[in-house]
This record gives sequence, structure tokens and C-alpha cells, in this order.
Amino acid sequence: MQNQTDYSLILAQLEAMTDADGDTLAILSNASAVLNLNLTDINWVGFYLARNQELILGPFQGKPACIRIPFGKGVCGTAAAAALTQLVADVHEFPGHIACDKASNSEIVVPILSGGTVKAVLDIDSPLPNRFDQSDQAGLERCAEFLGGACRW
Repeated sequence: MQNQTDYSLILAQLEAMTDADGDTLAILSNASAVLNLNLTDINWVGFYLARNQELILGPFQGKPACIRIPFGKGVCGTAAAAALTQLVADVHEFPGHIACDKASNSEIVVPILSGGTVKAVLDIDSPLPNRFDQSDQAGLERCAEFLGGACRW
């Protein structure tokens, strides 16, 4: 898919909405809104926070979502357990995919690390197959790296 997303602009907006306090809830809430406003052809964007080998739903934009996801389960849990971005062109082909919204067809999940530990994951779904590409992955990984350092975990 041809990607026209300006991740430098998104990163600048995230930086502008971060305060010295580093309040995680406030920063991730604004980040979900910034991403939702700037990314096209998505139907869900948000964060799951890592707690005791489980992901707990955090700030998001979209339909109600799964509240808890064990590490290693689904796309989000796989990203958290491996501490690696998961770029999935067709979620229906992903073993163990957890379908919170049956309208989603592709997904990207980017782990957010602080001190070498997964603190959260950024999850973005699209109704389009193959919506996300390497450009999205690189841009979103830069955003996740920033958020990992900006938040007080």
C-alpha cells in the first residue's frame, strides 16, 4: 500500500503534548488521539499496558476492546512476549489472532520499552488488508521509542 503518513509530524505533535511530569495516562491518551487523527484507513488505535505477564487495556480510540491479553497470545501478546513489532497483513492468517472487532483485517503492534523492559504495546487495526508497510513500522517504532522515554512507568 502506498503510504503518505508524515511520521515526523506525528512525532512532533507527540513531543508537543508531553509535559515534564511524564504522566503515562495523559501522554498515552493524547498519543492515541494524535495517531487516530493522523492515520488513514484505521478502525482502532490504542495502548495495552504490561502488568504481570499480561496486557491491560489502556487509552484508545475506537470500538470497545478486549480488556486483558496474556503475553504470547494474539498479535498484541506475541509482540509483548517477543519485544518485537508484529506487522500482520491479514489477521485471519495469524495463528491465535484475537478478534476484538471482526471488521479488522490487518494490524501492527509495536512494543514500547523502557529500561529494556516491555511497558506497553501500541496496537493499530485497519479494515483494509495489508494496510501497514515497512514505512509505517519504522515511523511507529520511532513514536514508541519516544513514548517509552517520555512516560513515567
